[in-house]
Amino acid sequence: MSVCAFFFGNFMSEIDTQIKTLGQCKIDSQLPYRALDDLEQVQVFVDKDCSSDIEPQILSLEAAGPRKKLYFNPTQAKCAIVTCGGLCPGINDVIRAIVMEAYHAYHVPSVIGIPYGLEGFIHTFSHKFVELTPETVSDIHLFGGTILGSSRGPQDSEDIVDTLERCNVNVLFVIGGDGTMKAAQKINKSVLERGRKIAVIGIPKTIDNDINFIPQSFGFETAVFKATEAIECAHTEACGVPNGIGLVKLMGRESGFIAAQATLAMKEVNFVLVPEAHFVMEGPGGFLEALESRLRHRGHAVVVTAEGAGQHLLEQNSKTDASGNVVLGDIAQYLRQQISIYLKERNFRHTIKYIDPSYIIRSVPANSSDKVYCGFLGQYAVHAAMAGRTGMVVAKVQGQYVHLPFELVTRSRRKLNINSDLWRAVLESTGQGNIKGMLPED
Repeated sequence: MSVCAFFFGNFMSEIDTQIKTLGQCKIDSQLPYRALDDLEQVQVFVDKDCSSDIEPQILSLEAAGPRKKLYFNPTQAKCAIVTCGGLCPGINDVIRAIVMEAYHAYHVPSVIGIPYGLEGFIHTFSHKFVELTPETVSDIHLFGGTILGSSRGPQDSEDIVDTLERCNVNVLFVIGGDGTMKAAQKINKSVLERGRKIAVIGIPKTIDNDINFIPQSFGFETAVFKATEAIECAHTEACGVPNGIGLVKLMGRESGFIAAQATLAMKEVNFVLVPEAHFVMEGPGGFLEALESRLRHRGHAVVVTAEGAGQHLLEQNSKTDASGNVVLGDIAQYLRQQISIYLKERNFRHTIKYIDPSYIIRSVPANSSDKVYCGFLGQYAVHAAMAGRTGMVVAKVQGQYVHLPFELVTRSRRKLNINSDLWRAVLESTGQGNIKGMLPED
């Protein structure tokens, strides 16, 4: 079943989960272990914790894994890998897993790396492709970042497909976030319009954990762990001076998952601000009043803010970055200024210690759990490609690896549901539930 319909009251949502294929699979797989039937599906229940724009429903998704029949003759196939957007723990692990699976399981003769993101396809940048072999990727999982480099910014999909054709590439693996998956979707559309047989497979990467329908992206667990180290330092600094305030800014343009999860891990956090909760700054029930009360009773406080929090309080900006994202106002600078003004007006002695660990968190190697996750994603991506799947991403949903069409993961960005048990636990842990705007009914 590829199109799922589920009735919820008077509401019906129809979501297309069909995965496109390049054609009929006629080549017998030589893999010695269990292979899936083409029509094997898994049932998952999705709600607003998975996607903010749907009603709760059951979806039937194509299972990920090796197939009995292949579309490509693996010994004649040529693959390419590109990494785009910001850094994230685990990218090198995914690259390594793809290369190792392609060479050792399928005996693919050539895997090339595209340098510096999508601009690596454009000849005017003069970037040279990199031949990726088991030898060249053997130890890259020990390091953070991406050995291929990355970049932001749109490139013309027609130019990219021109390069794929000239280089006789059969499979393109695209590792990136929401914007990158939208670019991959355009590349796949151009491929199909030309009638070319090139598989385009996405591996979702976002440190913000905001890819639609994917509960947890690779690298997120590592990011949360590193974020807790910064929070612990902020707590130590806050306790070291009278009325000390430790302020930590974490990643999260539109989604506050890292801030929320790190807060639950470190019980020392007293206030956490996320983009989804439009908190009130001043007056009764405001953040500043609550912060002052905390300082008077305990003598210190720890505040964690996602980078996209509080934008409703800042001057709106129409500028965009190279990826097309709206340039955010500096919430940390705003908080520092407003806290100081408020407390000085009350002759309240205080010290603010500000920590921004963003680039440290992004660039570290993945932890053991994320390494395992990345390994599965790389392997399943190769299985999908060899079976002629295209226009899709490999994802882990409710503990099961599945195929999701680009259309599904790019329809919106996943956001923290402030009606969820996760956010309730955050409010209980911090005690900030009385601040206006922290609950939906406010």
